[in-house]
Amino acid sequence: MSDLQPNQVGHEQRDVRFTPVLIGGGLIIALTLAAVFGMIGVFDFLAEREAERSVAANPLAESVRREPPEPRLQALPILDLETLRAAEKKILEGYSWVDREAGVARIPIERAMEILAQRKGQRGAPAEP
Repeated sequence: MSDLQPNQVGHEQRDVRFTPVLIGGGLIIALTLAAVFGMIGVFDFLAEREAERSVAANPLAESVRREPPEPRLQALPILDLETLRAAEKKILEGYSWVDREAGVARIPIERAMEILAQRKGQRGAPAEP
């Protein structure tokens, strides 16, 4: 028995044994690794079995592939927006024919504003809002 009397202060006479703690930790690690590799083996087995049981795809299916109906998701929305803005900028800042036979052309917006500013006060100029 102990030499301590009730209400006396004391301490442990020995430390925790290190060997059982180390063995227990090793067993936990070993069991975890065994479970992981066992699961990998099961998944590989099931994938091979499914590949054997499944019917091969019809080679004609590739030729019948169609796009899904509208609206489709944008794969690269930022690139699409940049392309749209570049096209709009080209229209606003460039010269081109709208109807060559009728003599209707498109001019840059800055030039159009200059022409309107020069016409201000002349007949036929648009009214101020």
